[in-house]
Amino acid sequence: MKFINDSFMINNESGRKLYRELAKDLPVIDYHCHLDAKEIYENKSFQDITQLWLAGDHYKWRAMRANGVSEEKITGSASSEEKFQAWAETVESCFGNPLYHWTHLELDYYFGIEENLDSSNWREIMNACNQCLLQDDFKPRALISRSNVEVICTTDSPLDSLEYHRLLRDEADFKTRVLPTFRPDEIFEENPQQFLLFIGKLAALTGINIQRFADLSRAMENRIDYFHDVGCRISDHGPVEIHYQAATASEVDKLFTKKCSGEALSQQENAALMSAIFVMLAGHYKQRQWAMQIHFGAIRSNNTLMKQKIGINTGFDSIADQCHLAQGLNGLLDSMARNNALPKTILYNLNPIYNDIVATTIANFQSASDGVKSPVQFGSGWWFNDTRRGMESQLNSLADQGLLMNFVGMLTDSRSFISYTRHDYFRRILCNLVGGWVERGEVPDNPKILSNLIINICHDSAKNYFRF
Repeated sequence: MKFINDSFMINNESGRKLYRELAKDLPVIDYHCHLDAKEIYENKSFQDITQLWLAGDHYKWRAMRANGVSEEKITGSASSEEKFQAWAETVESCFGNPLYHWTHLELDYYFGIEENLDSSNWREIMNACNQCLLQDDFKPRALISRSNVEVICTTDSPLDSLEYHRLLRDEADFKTRVLPTFRPDEIFEENPQQFLLFIGKLAALTGINIQRFADLSRAMENRIDYFHDVGCRISDHGPVEIHYQAATASEVDKLFTKKCSGEALSQQENAALMSAIFVMLAGHYKQRQWAMQIHFGAIRSNNTLMKQKIGINTGFDSIADQCHLAQGLNGLLDSMARNNALPKTILYNLNPIYNDIVATTIANFQSASDGVKSPVQFGSGWWFNDTRRGMESQLNSLADQGLLMNFVGMLTDSRSFISYTRHDYFRRILCNLVGGWVERGEVPDNPKILSNLIINICHDSAKNYFRF
């Protein structure tokens, strides 16, 4: 039997049935990724499998470094052949790492290659992949269409023109909707100089003279409306930690003025200003029925020497810890709720020891006011939790403390056009988990309820939740 088959990752017959009959062929709603709308629009062929597979993939880069591969063959100027060979040799050491599974899911699904990549066959597999990439079926739009993707949500700065999203919207022969996501990380910048740089650009773009906090609110609302017009229905935020510090309107104004004067704020002052900005933005999102994503818990670019050499987002990030997370998270959501500013919200936790904190927190703020079930969501296992163990932990915490039936499911969080097999990976893990419950007698073998559960999590909950 070939390695990738309908039983892969599923060790019980009930799970295999759920996967084959329900989950396997459902369309994909990829509501959070890092694909480039320009690349989708221009639809250029890839030079070779190394460009498609290894360029920008810091997951693979971390593994290659651990396997003793020189940086020259990772992010340096080594040839495509040298880089691919180095990756193939690393794959042999990846047992137990999801990279091994992702690699072979992609080879099987997109290239029809059933062999397992290793140091003995890398050249044959590379040549076969490169031959495929000469075909139109391997251009970006074709790969997206072949992956049965209904919606893609990219990640975009508030200052972005969204030119390519508009162009894609007018492409009649490309059916997948490519929508922007509002990612205002710059507004949470602690460094006053970097903060001022963003404020200056925002003022110039919107024509609003930003002197007070209310001016900042109007300028951000201006950009939110601009994004909304292009189809955006989601925001995203990436704080390392989540704190909440209450402050009056006048106190917030003073803190904003102080930061705009170039002065550094104390830790408590910064928490108060950031809290006010979060609540302000959340109110604008709620008015437009957007969903707000918060990805928290990543401490980034820890190897400062490598950051200086090759930049950020290159594979030197870690899971963070935080004191008083429960207090900060509950306080922030409570402030939003008290100000009628709590939108549909998805919380992604990077540190798995906090899973139950997140799962019990979201239960405090569920309501029917947004017209959707479970408006506050516990997001899928993210980044370092994008593994079998990480996904099962998140699913179990959510099932323990909330309603798994209403979960909005998986996303790629990827920069690769062939990472949609991560949805398949998640679906296999989900079906195996639920199938195990059935076979152990922990839930009834009720076809209607089980069908609703699997289809909701894999597709329908996201469709109903985001309302694209």
